[in-house]
Parts: sequence; C-alpha cells; structure tokens
Amino acid sequence: MNFITFVSKNKLFSPCTMEKLLHYIWKYKLFPLKPLQTTDGQTVEVIDPGTLNRNAGPDFFNAKIKLDGTTWVGNIEIHGRSTDWYVHGHHEDIHYNNVILHVTETADRPVITQDGKTLPQMKLEVPGYLRENYEELCRTTDYPRCHRIIPQIDPFTVHSWMNALLYERLEQRAQAVAARVEKLQGDWERAYFITLSRNFGFGINGDAFETWAQHIPLQAVAHHRDNLFQIEAVFMGQAGLLDFDTIPKKYRDEAIDDDYYPRLKREYDYLAHKFALTPMDAAAWKFLRLRPQNFPHVRIAQLTQLYYNQTAGFSRLLEARTLEELHDMLSTHATPYWESHYTFGCPSHKNAKALTAGSLNLITINTVVPLLYAYGQTHGNDKYCERALQFLEPIKAENNYITRQWAECGIKVDSASDSQALIQLKKEYCDRKYCLHCRFGYEFLKRKNTSE
Repeated sequence: MNFITFVSKNKLFSPCTMEKLLHYIWKYKLFPLKPLQTTDGQTVEVIDPGTLNRNAGPDFFNAKIKLDGTTWVGNIEIHGRSTDWYVHGHHEDIHYNNVILHVTETADRPVITQDGKTLPQMKLEVPGYLRENYEELCRTTDYPRCHRIIPQIDPFTVHSWMNALLYERLEQRAQAVAARVEKLQGDWERAYFITLSRNFGFGINGDAFETWAQHIPLQAVAHHRDNLFQIEAVFMGQAGLLDFDTIPKKYRDEAIDDDYYPRLKREYDYLAHKFALTPMDAAAWKFLRLRPQNFPHVRIAQLTQLYYNQTAGFSRLLEARTLEELHDMLSTHATPYWESHYTFGCPSHKNAKALTAGSLNLITINTVVPLLYAYGQTHGNDKYCERALQFLEPIKAENNYITRQWAECGIKVDSASDSQALIQLKKEYCDRKYCLHCRFGYEFLKRKNTSE
C-alpha cells in the first residue's frame, strides 16, 4: 500500500495512514506502558511481532504471542477500525483464516474469519508523542521533512543508513539492467549499448536515445566498423535526423550547399535499403532549452566516434581496473563535421566537442556501475560488484538540489557514493512519504519531546 495522506475527521489521518502508523508501532513494539489485553479481557504478550508482509495477505507473518499464558504462532492483521476487516473482504478470504490476533485502534465490531472463527481483538493505543511527531511529518511541506533532527543523529546511524541506501540503489539499478539483458536474450553487449546511449541523453533526451539505440542494427553496422562515414550515416539516419524536414528552415540551403548532408543522406539511403532499416520518429528529440553542446547531432557524433574507435566495448569495460583507465576508454569527441557544426548547415566555432570530465563521471555512475554490479550478481562474481563500488569512491559527489538540501541539514556529501545514496533516499522514501520505513524518520518519530 502506498503512503497517502487524505483529509479525514482529524484532517491528517485516513484509515490508510493510521494503518501504516499502527504497523509501525506493532513492528517496533512501541506499546504504551500498561498491560496489553484483548477486548474480551485476555492478557496479551507480544513475543515476536512477526515479519511485515508487503504483498497480498495478512500484515505480519509468523508472529508469536501469548493470550492468557497460551502461546500462539500465526499471522496478525491490523486495521484502523474493526469494520475495515469487512470492507476489505477478509471475512470471505481463506488466506486470513490463520490470523491469530486482530489489532485495531477502534474496536467497533467483532471480526469473523471465512471458516467461522471469531478472532480475539486488541485495541492498540497510539502514544501521544508518536502521534504528534507523525502528524508533524504529514503536515510539513519542508524538504527534508525531518531536517530538524538530522544534526542530532549520531554519525554511525547516518553512515549505516547511507550505506544501506547505496546498496539498495545499486540493487534496483542492477535489476533493471538484468531485466534488459533477459529481454535481449542474454546479449550484454547490446544491453550495454542501449544503457550507454540512454545516458548520452543526459536526462532530457534519455528516452529518445534509448529508442534510438534500439533502432541501431549493431550486427549490420559491424560490417562497416572500419568506415567512420558509414557508421555515422546509419547512426544519424536511424535517429530520423537525415529527414530534410528536421533541419531548421533557415539552415536548409546551407545544409545542401555544404555537401556533407547530401552525401550522408545518400549513404544512409543505400545502407537503409541494404539492411531494410526503418528510422525512429525524429519528433522524439527535444531541443527546447537545450545547450547546443547537448544537441542530439553532437551526442550521436560522439557515440559514432566512440563506436568507431573500438575502445569501449563491453568486454573492455569488464577489464578496466581504475577510474582513470575507464575514462580513457570512454573518452570521445565529435566526428570531423560536427567539430564545426551543431546541426546540419549551421556552423559553429571549431572545437573537438569532447566529453567533459563531468560527463565521463555521469556515464560512469549511470552506465558502468549498474552494468558491472548487475554482471557480477548475474555471474556470481563479487569482484565486479566490488569494482563498481570502487569506481564511485573517487568521483566527486553530484551537485544537484538533492545533495545541496541534505548538505544544508548537516549530511556530509563527499563522493558519488554519498550522492547516489541521497538520490535513493529522495526518490524512494521522501517523495513516496515512506518516513515510517526510513531510519531518519525513525529517529524523528521516537523523540519524546517534540519541541526539541
């Protein structure tokens, strides 16, 4: 269930958010300091709250409790109100027949299982300080919501959570790579090419570059790998950028007159016929508010040169031992025509238009590290996973609004490992309002004095 805040009679808590809070209290045994008992007077001792279930079925599996001294092992279901048992249809679901205790804040109705058993119910009181802290987290519009307590958290807790977040992010990204490899029937080289291409979009054109890479027939292009012009013809043509209508009107005459565009178009038409190629829709490319250095033409020219140089294939990637060696492999520049152009027919000051150190770092973070980590996991070889982590350490932390905001709170952000951990925290916890699953959120919630 997603963490969603709705307006309710207390203006903050819905049944959804209340259930989440009750889950939290149950999981961490944050019970009030008084004997626990069921609605019919049985004493309750929670030996083991069980394992939180994030899928369909009861909320906690394999809990262990005592009711009037008798030990029970089974599942726990938690609701804000008893009536939610019926609203959710549990009374008709055999998967809830092995529930041993129904936990609720408001016991407004007996609950009966599909096989006819009346379940013991326990009212779970939410401690006042916990409710206040939770309401504050729900209410605030600040980011991060827990910013006030960050300086008070001991460094070990911060370090351990940051480390866990980093591994969590690597696992997620590795799973995405593995899924792509599986879809490509185990073709790591092609998965690498698509991933690398996507990251040459540097965010704005990421989706378009991924689509473009999927339109590149690598096996066919390999027959012309020693011909830079032919590679560029296929690369530009499959991007849809050789369509005359894609050239801004004010540059069309110049594009025809400079001869490069017509020659490239003729070569692509020949190769397209030879290999039965169909280009992507050029409308996918975005130019608005894009620096000329990031124009698709320039980035494709850089990829053309990189492919032609044959220095950065996947097998070479696996051999790289140091960040410097990796950067040397991935370093590239535009092909000759694009040294003095940003689009067809539009001249620019001549420069190599090489990848900057910052761009190489981003490609390392977003392409190399996930691929290496995924490859290591898939093949059971930890050295690649370890190398992926090692590549992150010497890279300076990404400078973006996420890292800046956490740095202002007192989080030390030095390397790409730190910034990747904070990006994971922002996307998977802060944005989703998963404060109850965050260690910083835990530190915020457990405060007894909300004025601290």
